[in-house]
Amino acid sequence: MESGRKKKPKNDLPMVDDPGRLAGLRWWSEEVYADFRALQAGELSRDEFRGKYLRTRAILDLDMTGFTQSSMQEGQIDSLLRIFDIQKIAIPVLEQSGAGLVRAFADDLVALFDNTHQAVEAAFEIHRRVGVFNSDSTREVHTECCIGIGFGEVYAIGSNLAQGREMNLAAKLGEDIARGGETLLTEQAYHALSSRSDVEFERQLHDELNVRFYRVQRSGPRTGGDDVE
Repeated sequence: MESGRKKKPKNDLPMVDDPGRLAGLRWWSEEVYADFRALQAGELSRDEFRGKYLRTRAILDLDMTGFTQSSMQEGQIDSLLRIFDIQKIAIPVLEQSGAGLVRAFADDLVALFDNTHQAVEAAFEIHRRVGVFNSDSTREVHTECCIGIGFGEVYAIGSNLAQGREMNLAAKLGEDIARGGETLLTEQAYHALSSRSDVEFERQLHDELNVRFYRVQRSGPRTGGDDVE
């Protein structure tokens, strides 16, 4: 082998690594793709990448119940109107509670907060307002919300500006494990809230999730120190 010749790649698979073309997928930005390429080329260190994108956030992931059932029983338009109704109820609460970002994906909502107190208060209020809405509804199958909350370091990339372990866990809790009307916390979110005396926590077990998580519900009047402005 001649000196200085480039090492032959392990495969000759056709690949796309052009940041502009990949950004057309509308998930990560062209800048993020360029930084990924720089990481792989050794032109950007992992510490530099973390310093640029890593943030500490509380993540609220909301899913809706009854969507599939209503689609089969009532038709697709009515099931889409259920999403519309929940968005009309939830988005004002999220914004008033201090959410810095709110994104919708099908029948899910993702919101980012600076702290877990804001996120859990938003969850409680959404459940309350959905209950009021359902009490006046003539639908045979009511729509409820299932909410997962995580807290910790996430990478501020992608359309929801939160990618990482706590985002993944919050999504798993909200979309797959929580039942209608429930709010579930990751262990890190639980520890951030565990000093509060106005809420109750119950540790949960689930066959699909081999980590600690907790159900949270309000237990009494809020204390002044826990108010979220």
